Order: sequence, then structure tokens, then C-alpha cells
Amino acid sequence: MTKNKLSKFAEIKALPNVVEVSYASLQEGPHELKGKWGSRFFGNDFPIVLELGCGKGEYTVGLAENFPEKNFIGIDIKGARIWTGATSAHEKGLKNAAFLRTYVELLPSFFETGEISEIWITFPDPQMKKYRKRLTSTTLLAHYCKVMKAGGVVHLKTDSNFLFTYTSALIHLNNFPIVIETDDLYSSPYANEILGIKTYYEQQWLSRGITIKYLKFVPHAENLIEPDIEIEFDEYRSFGRDQRSRIVKE
Repeated sequence: MTKNKLSKFAEIKALPNVVEVSYASLQEGPHELKGKWGSRFFGNDFPIVLELGCGKGEYTVGLAENFPEKNFIGIDIKGARIWTGATSAHEKGLKNAAFLRTYVELLPSFFETGEISEIWITFPDPQMKKYRKRLTSTTLLAHYCKVMKAGGVVHLKTDSNFLFTYTSALIHLNNFPIVIETDDLYSSPYANEILGIKTYYEQQWLSRGITIKYLKFVPHAENLIEPDIEIEFDEYRSFGRDQRSRIVKE
């Protein structure tokens, strides 16, 4: 039987790999771990990598398993989702995987300038009508740059042609260095083990024949410009509960 949200909220409070604080407490000052995640939380000086909007945390857990010499933090505001990844990481004994329940806009309250080496954004809501909420908007990229080291990279893996087109236009317009850009990841030379970690939502899109897009780029925060272009909206929607259950069982 699936655990209800209230029981999951209670359980994540007891998990040692989950950090959650109230918004009100952050008004009194930055979180106590800011600038000290390596020394005080992970107990090492390994590079720190974030997964934003981590959902069930499949990528956070998968990356932590593949790269024991790096620390990974999955970030999401929905505790019931974080429960899945946090529980999995805890049961596997992954000391380099953690989860933070907060809004991505609040990253500067939790991390010091230069504390983050990489950011992963995997299958986010494309927010086709609200550009400020897109996880690759200029507004949020500016927040990311406040905590990333110079030359730090952002990875975007998405099913959405809308979000891929928007982000590509933004990258080119603002002259961000591009490491990889492909609109069909699994038909490209870049479909390696890391990119092959498949999230809950990716399995859904692949089962429907939707190609996976991938961008790897180096952002900056200087004089950012939003692309002024019209992009055709994605026409498909996420599966309903019955179809999602079928995919999980398969």
C-alpha cells in the first residue's frame, strides 16, 4: 500500500539525509550549513552537485552511486516526492546523497558563492505560460550563478520541445558557452551511462516515442536577456494515474 503524504512527511523528518527548514526561519539569516556542507554535513571536501526539482530523486541517487567522489543534493519543495529518493539513498547507505526541501529561489540562503560545482535539471515542468517559473529562466539562472563556482555547468535533460527551444535560444542570445546540445539524446553520441539514468517521468515520455533533449552549458549572470520568440506549445500531457502505474510496474 502506498504511504500517504502525512506519513511520508513524518518519516523524512527522521531521515539523516534530509534538511528542511521553514521559510520564516530563513528571514532571520542564512541557514547554518551555508558554506559548510562539505565539512559539516558530508564530512569531506568533494565537489557538490545539485539536482533542482529532483522529484522522486532518481537522478540524485543514480549520480551518487556512479560518482562516490562527489556529493549530491536533490532539491524539491514537495516532501512526499523527496521521501522516495531520500529513503532509497538511506537504505543503500549512500553517504554522498542528501535532499533539501526548499524553493530554488532560496538557494543563496543555503549555499555560499562558489560552493556548487554543477547543477542538474531533469524533466522539469516547462511552465509554458510563466517564463519566470521556468527552471532555466534568466531570473533563476541568476540565482544559480550566485552559488556556482566560476565555470560551473548546468545540465538540462527534458522531453519538452518548448523548454528545449526556449533554453537553447536563451543560451545563444546570452552567449553562454555550450558544451553539448542535442534534440535527440539517445540517437546522439552522448547517450552514456550518466545520461542514461532514467527518471520516473523519462520512462513515461520514452514509452510514448517522445525524444529526449539535452543541453550542457556554462551560465553567467551579467546583463541577461530573455529571448523574445514565439514557441509552439507542447501538445501532450503527463499520463493519468492508471497509465503511470503501468509504467512503474513495467
